[in-house]
Amino acid sequence: MFLKISYAFSLILLISNLLMPTITVAEEGNWRMGRVYYRMVCTDCHKKEAGGAISPATNTKAEWNEYIWADKHANGQSSLMHYVSTEFRDTIKARSKIVSNKKFVAKSTKELLADVHAFVIYGAKDSETPARCN
Repeated sequence: MFLKISYAFSLILLISNLLMPTITVAEEGNWRMGRVYYRMVCTDCHKKEAGGAISPATNTKAEWNEYIWADKHANGQSSLMHYVSTEFRDTIKARSKIVSNKKFVAKSTKELLADVHAFVIYGAKDSETPARCN
């Protein structure tokens, strides 16, 4: 009996992970690392290039999940993954000391995206810890 319940539960978890990959990514990411990157890179760029910073509390968890899963940035003009990629980090090393930090150098694109995702979910409008500032 226990084996059947365990198998059914495992199957449900597997299916939910396949259908909602962004939620899994957010849970696996390190929101603290994501916060550092978001504030030092994303916020800095948005202040300079997009007319203002965007707080994680601007959107709900569902809106952040949809945004990250869609992998669209700047109204679909570019890929969100580009801005966490190792290639992009190489291009901004001179102006962003945080990117040269060994903790960020060692991160893959997928890992860093998971960290940023975890941070925006952690600080989302409908989270238990909405971000008060960027």
